[in-house]
Amino acid sequence: MKITRGFSNFSTTKKTILTIGTFDGVHLGHQKVIEQLINTSNKEKKTSLLLTFFPHPRMILQKSSDIKLINTIEEKTELLQRLGLQNLIIQPFDYEFSRLTALEFVRDVLVTKLNISKLIIGYDHRFGKNREGDFGQLQEHGEMFGFEVEEISAQSLNDIAISSTKIRKALNGGNIQEANNYLGYNFTISGEVVTGNNLGEKLGFPTANISIKEDYKLIPKTGVYIVKSTIDNVLYFGMMNIGNRPTINGKHQTIEVNFFDLDKNLYGKFIKIELLKFLRNEQKFNSIDDLKAQLHQDKKTAQKIIAESF
Repeated sequence: MKITRGFSNFSTTKKTILTIGTFDGVHLGHQKVIEQLINTSNKEKKTSLLLTFFPHPRMILQKSSDIKLINTIEEKTELLQRLGLQNLIIQPFDYEFSRLTALEFVRDVLVTKLNISKLIIGYDHRFGKNREGDFGQLQEHGEMFGFEVEEISAQSLNDIAISSTKIRKALNGGNIQEANNYLGYNFTISGEVVTGNNLGEKLGFPTANISIKEDYKLIPKTGVYIVKSTIDNVLYFGMMNIGNRPTINGKHQTIEVNFFDLDKNLYGKFIKIELLKFLRNEQKFNSIDDLKAQLHQDKKTAQKIIAESF
């Protein structure tokens, strides 16, 4: 997959078939649109092209928005690459770009720069300044500039009834399995393993402390989760705590993973954690011994669930 930063840096002599959107989560609904894009491109022997935006438009246009995203831009790029796309354009979204009218966007971007012959969109797609453009306008512009517009029907997408908003809500509620079902893959958290306070090691549960550099990444509800990760080509299961460690009066949120059957130094490694199931809420214990006893119970519960379900 060829990745281009900004449509102005993209050039092609071939006709393209395009889809457009933020595609946060690259969930099963998105995958249906992209599958249609790739199948049509192969059938018509044209180039498949996806135009997405970063930052998310709501981050720029709604200053009060505290939206957190299911994927970092790196995660989204990796997911799109797996689907078999030929070309991805990541368009920097800023105020100036947002002021393009629907006509300017179609004429100057889609037709002149991207050389489209067909545009495939979801049934509720809006575009251009103040989201003024809709399917009807696209059809009019298509007739004017010589490209087709294909809309994935509401009925087709409603068969799986998925939205990025619904997935974010599930993650914020700790409903990991529901979110994973909507995504079609396991929700992930990726980051560098950094030095912690070594409390876990003292309790007999050494943890990898994960530092996530992207402040816009959605971090699910606090609590304990069953997770897995592939490290140096070996699959490990474990349990992860997201929270403020109230038993020791922690002041900030941490993400700590205790991997089962792993005995190696992970400091400085960049690892990807797949979340599988929510185990319990974070809680404050009366003593460190009570916390340690609960961790033993958590491990026992997690290993039983892993053996039965994963």
